[in-house]
Amino acid sequence: MFKGQSMDSFKSFLVARKSVPEKRIPYYVNWVRRFQDTIGKRPDDPFTDDEVRQFLKGMELHHEEWQVKQAKEALDLYRFYRWRLLQDRPAEDGDNLKAWQEMGRELVRLLRLKHRALSTEKTYLSWVRDFYRFVKGIPPQTLDGGHVVAYLSHLAVEKRVSASTQHQAFNALLFLYRHVLEKDIGNLQETVRAKRVRRLPVVLSRQEVLRLLDQLEGMTRLMAELTYGCGLRVSECIRLRVKDIDFERGAVIVRAGKGDKDRMTVLPESLKPRLREHLDTVREIYERDRAAGADGVFLPDALERKYPHAGKEWPWQWVFPSRDLSADPRTKIIRRHHVHLNTLQKAVKTAAQKAGIEKRVTVHTLRHSFATHLLEQGYDIRTIQELLGHSHVQTTMIYTHVATRNKLGVRSPLDI
Repeated sequence: MFKGQSMDSFKSFLVARKSVPEKRIPYYVNWVRRFQDTIGKRPDDPFTDDEVRQFLKGMELHHEEWQVKQAKEALDLYRFYRWRLLQDRPAEDGDNLKAWQEMGRELVRLLRLKHRALSTEKTYLSWVRDFYRFVKGIPPQTLDGGHVVAYLSHLAVEKRVSASTQHQAFNALLFLYRHVLEKDIGNLQETVRAKRVRRLPVVLSRQEVLRLLDQLEGMTRLMAELTYGCGLRVSECIRLRVKDIDFERGAVIVRAGKGDKDRMTVLPESLKPRLREHLDTVREIYERDRAAGADGVFLPDALERKYPHAGKEWPWQWVFPSRDLSADPRTKIIRRHHVHLNTLQKAVKTAAQKAGIEKRVTVHTLRHSFATHLLEQGYDIRTIQELLGHSHVQTTMIYTHVATRNKLGVRSPLDI
């Protein structure tokens, strides 16, 4: 039995969580009441997925599509509400904690075996730790799909995370279930989904870009210019290697970008002289490291085992190396890494403030500006998609909403 369960307490749950606009709460409560009346059960009685599907299928005959969708959302929230009331939260015990720690170590081992990035490893571990706290450290072998549904719903209802954040948590748990627990995650249709809000990207004008770049100098300016001039992500910029710069073809090769995909983008002619000068300086650092007997740079995938000396060869060196040697976070080997992404992020943020740009500017804003400015120059959307490395053209189409030119030649009536 649910203690004190009633539609009033469900209503209070919705109000407290701000799960839906307050004016819609009576409708959500009404849909749950109608469902209970239809299946002939009291609020205390459990209900099945089949009963929900039959109810919604019956609604499709006499109700609008938006009403069916609203009723489903109401029942998903009600299911989560009931789960919270029923949840038996056992105290954590030492054996369970050890089992979770071992599961975490296995997660890391498999992620590295599949060559996932260190950032992915840290992100997945963070979500698994939060999941552990949510289920109160129950024995891992007792986990099932219902716990995932409840956790993802918790993120949407109580934490009010964005749709992309909820999807990131789902990816982490999907990897955990498939590869570590070796369990089917099951049907997640009953999960309360976070609201997907469509937001337009922040884009700088060409003059704003120039003002921002004028506030930078040295390596950070070159990095910012490459990010804007090539349409790079910040992680792609800092991970460039010498062999990825093709001066003859005027191209930059992006290796293992988002989605572990390679692509080619344009190398600005105006950057070639200063980039060559920069690489001459990097070469001096490289030769000092070789003379000092330092270990070679990190190599991707299994190349370090296959070609153990490649990390000491010039083509594999970072275009933007760190100032000092440091320990590899995975192997603990002392070597020279690329600069930290915060180096460029902080520099761009400070430069935007000094330039008097009142927009919210990040390094990624330069990538948005690259795409938008190409679109304004009349370049084909498919070409821009290839340069950005987007899997779907719909992702690239967002820039058509912020471009100020080439929108069917439309001009404001005030300008006519």
